[in-house]
Amino acid sequence: MFDAWVMIKRCLLISLRNPETLIMAVVTPFFLMVLFGTIFGGVADIGDYVNYIDFIVPGIILQSVAQGTQYAAINVHNDMAKGVIDRFRSMPIRAAAVLVGHVAASVIRNTLTSAVIIGTAFIVGFRPQGGVGDWLVAVGVLMLFNIAISWIAVVCGLLAKSVESSAGYMFPFFILPFVSSGFAPTETLPRWLRGFATHQPLTPVIDAVRNAMMGFNTDNSLWLALLWLAGLIVVSFFVAMVIFNRKQV
Repeated sequence: MFDAWVMIKRCLLISLRNPETLIMAVVTPFFLMVLFGTIFGGVADIGDYVNYIDFIVPGIILQSVAQGTQYAAINVHNDMAKGVIDRFRSMPIRAAAVLVGHVAASVIRNTLTSAVIIGTAFIVGFRPQGGVGDWLVAVGVLMLFNIAISWIAVVCGLLAKSVESSAGYMFPFFILPFVSSGFAPTETLPRWLRGFATHQPLTPVIDAVRNAMMGFNTDNSLWLALLWLAGLIVVSFFVAMVIFNRKQV
């Protein structure tokens, strides 16, 4: 536990020494929320479900978090490429602690991003109807997604051959919210795309968060989201540790 805490503090200090990373984590989601909420909100038609701003908040959160985790992938790659990891291997430090530090720092950065999005959403008209319990569910699902995508970023950083590729590996996760229920109901998508959008993992996550925030019945979306996220966390953690240990040889 102490090893992990030391690595977490180290990764947070790295983030603080790169203020442009923190600035982008705040500025980018702010403008995404403003642009989608004000420009597309007046022309989007999602039926009688909710207003468009209420509809898109979860999708923008997931998209921004996925984009933000590219910094975790870059930092992991830099540690591997610059020999920092080799120095840690000469110390009595648990292998998992090094990667946990990167994941925890990523989760903290992305939590800040999520808070900025929600705050901006209220400014442009977001009016959730969920109670305290509903919001606890929404925050819990978002936190699990944050952890899952951060571990995936660690895997990408370990696999990457360059800084550019470590960020590039995360690009599909920035696109996935568009091909889901994040910005339009899946039934409005073209038939050839509808099946993928309905059954990909981000759709139940978005639906569960949206339903909780709006005080709706989460139906099966919550359990599907929890199953997907738990599976992604377990698999990505295992894969990250296998790759990391093999690179020690």
